[in-house]
Amino acid sequence: MDILTINDRPGEHAPSWYAATAEAPGPYPVATGAVKADVCVVGGGYAGLSTALHLARRGLDVVLLEASRIGSGASGRNGGQVSMGQRLEQGDLEEQLGPDQARVLWDMGAQAVDLVKTLLRESGDDCDWRDGVIHANHRARFSDESKAHVAHMHRVYGYDKIRYLDRDAVRYETGSEDYHSGTLDMGSGHLHPLRYAFAIARLAEGAGARLHEMSRVTRIETTGKPRIHTDKAVIEADHLVMALNGYHNNMTPDVARHVMPINNFIAVTEPLPADLAAKLTPNRHAVADSRFVINYFRMSPDNRMIFGGGESYGYKFPSDLRAKVRGPMSGVYPELKDITLDYAWGGTLGITMSRLPHFTRLGPAAMSVSGFSGQGVALATLAGQIAAETVEGQAARFDLFRSLPAPRFPGGPRLRTPLLAAAMTWYALRDKF
Repeated sequence: MDILTINDRPGEHAPSWYAATAEAPGPYPVATGAVKADVCVVGGGYAGLSTALHLARRGLDVVLLEASRIGSGASGRNGGQVSMGQRLEQGDLEEQLGPDQARVLWDMGAQAVDLVKTLLRESGDDCDWRDGVIHANHRARFSDESKAHVAHMHRVYGYDKIRYLDRDAVRYETGSEDYHSGTLDMGSGHLHPLRYAFAIARLAEGAGARLHEMSRVTRIETTGKPRIHTDKAVIEADHLVMALNGYHNNMTPDVARHVMPINNFIAVTEPLPADLAAKLTPNRHAVADSRFVINYFRMSPDNRMIFGGGESYGYKFPSDLRAKVRGPMSGVYPELKDITLDYAWGGTLGITMSRLPHFTRLGPAAMSVSGFSGQGVALATLAGQIAAETVEGQAARFDLFRSLPAPRFPGGPRLRTPLLAAAMTWYALRDKF
C-alpha cells in the first residue's frame, strides 16, 4: 500500500475548493544531485514548512523535500479549524498526566494558536481567519459534561473565552435541530488551510529555506550523520526532521507503530442563498460535533457549506465522495439533502492511540514530529517551531512531548487496516445511540 499514490496523483493538489481558491507559490524545483545542508526537512505540510521557516530564521541552511506539491497532504485538505489546547480536553489530561503536566500542555496549545495568528500577520494574508469554534453535542446526555468543562476552564485555567450553549443557543448558532447543547470557544478559530500552508511556504522561502517539490524520499540513513535519498538526489545534512504525519507511508517503523493513517472526507456545496447561509451559521463559527466519527463544518466567505464527515474502512477513497459526505451532512441539515455539491475530496491524517502528538528521536541527529490527530493546524505549526529549537540544542519542549504516553497500535502493518475497520464500525454504531 502506497499512501502517497493510492488516492492521489503526484504533482497535483486534491480537487478541492481550497485548491480552486488559492494561488500556489513556486513551483519549486526537483532536488537533484549531491546536496549538502545544515538541516534536511522531509514533508511540505505545516510541520515541515514551520520547521524550515524557523530554522532559516535562525540562520541555518535548510533543504525541504516534498514528495508532491507544497500543502498537498492533510495540510491543504482539512477542515481549517484552529483549536485551543490539545486533542483531549483538560479534564482528561489531568486524569491521565496530572494537573501540572496538563497545565503545561494547555499553555503549549495556546502558544500554538498564537503562533498561527502571528504567522498570518507576518504573511500579510489573513487566510479568511474568523474567531469561534463550537463543540456541539448530538446527545442531550453530554450537556452536563459541557457545563462542567466550561466551569472548570473558567475556575482552574482562568480561560474566559469559552461559554456554554444551551439547547436554544446551540440550535441558533448551528442552524440545526440535531444538537442539544455545546460550547463556544472564541479563543479558537478557523481559516483557509491551503492558503495558510502557502503563506508559511512563502515566509520560509523568504527566510532562505530551499524548498523542493516532486522530490519523494525513498530511503533515509540515521545511524550517523543523516543521509536522505530521493530518486534524483542524495542530501547530506547535519540534522534531519521528518514531518509526515499520516503520510509517513511506513518509512520509519517506529513512527508507523504509533501513528496510524486514517481517511476523512469533505464536500463543499454550491453557493447558498444569503438568507439560508445566515440561518445555518449566523455568526460564521466553525462547528465540530460530539460523534466519534466526527462531523465538522463551517461556511465559506462565498456562502458555501464546507462539510466534513463520513468514515472509511480502508485506505482507498470511496468511489463516490459526494455520496459519502452527503449522508452525514443531510443528517445535520435536512434542507441541504438535494443541494449541489461542487467539490468533494478525501485526505489522510495521522492519529495516535492517546490522541496526543508523537515526537520521537530516529537517531543521534534525526527526529520525527507527527500524530496530530485532527488538531494539526495549530499543533503541527508549533511542532515545527519546537523541532527548530531542538536542532539548536533547546530540547525542553520536544522532550516534554516525547515523554507523553505513546501506546502502540496493535498488530503489524497487515493487521492495522482490518483492526481500524473493526474499530471504526464499532464507534460508528455507538454514534447512533
